[in-house]
Amino acid sequence: MPAAEPPTVLVVDDDPEVRAAVVDGLCVEGYVVRSAADGLEALSAVAAEPPAAIVLDLAMPVLDGLAVCRRLRGLGDRTPVLVLTARDAVSDRVAGLDAGADDYLVKPFALDELFARLRALLRRATPAEPAAENETLAFADLTVDPATRTGARGGVPIELTRTEFALLDVLMRHPGQVLPREVIQERVWGTDFGTDSNSLAVYIGYLRRKLEAGGAPRLVHTVHGVGYRLAEQ
Repeated sequence: MPAAEPPTVLVVDDDPEVRAAVVDGLCVEGYVVRSAADGLEALSAVAAEPPAAIVLDLAMPVLDGLAVCRRLRGLGDRTPVLVLTARDAVSDRVAGLDAGADDYLVKPFALDELFARLRALLRRATPAEPAAENETLAFADLTVDPATRTGARGGVPIELTRTEFALLDVLMRHPGQVLPREVIQERVWGTDFGTDSNSLAVYIGYLRRKLEAGGAPRLVHTVHGVGYRLAEQ
């Protein structure tokens, strides 16, 4: 059989030095890489040849990264998006997730971490093959369908990003169990980014907002100093 074609990644950043460093690094990793210097150029590149994933800077002239995400999601484009931002405030990260990004990375960053996060996004974008992994999961009034990557609570659909779905899927497969942060990070991102990373806490908060919409009771509980647990109380 012929070897599988390497995935194409679109790198979007108005800083030529950052853009060149990411492009060069991804090329060494074996990806096919295209680049754009602003949001409008990025949208044109996606329309011309859809990539497997997008590495997208948020702070850009003409059309910023948030606007690019909103445009893509508004068009029904579900291409995995890893956003890059120099701002590490939780509100800035949540804004990126609200716009439709799947993951984020704060500048300055290590290229190895960017590669790891990108690999995790591409894995999650590939549907699971084993039948057992595609069986519908249910807990309390919450259901998750791995085959379609959709969720619902009380029969009301919940729109989830790839990362949110991956996080909820891990919790749903271990109801009532306390899952350490390191275990969840490994299963969701494919690597442990260290105990100083608050990526998991941000995503837990974001997931709770969706699960608890309309005043629904909390299902994802914090076990202080350890991790998280899916439980009705």
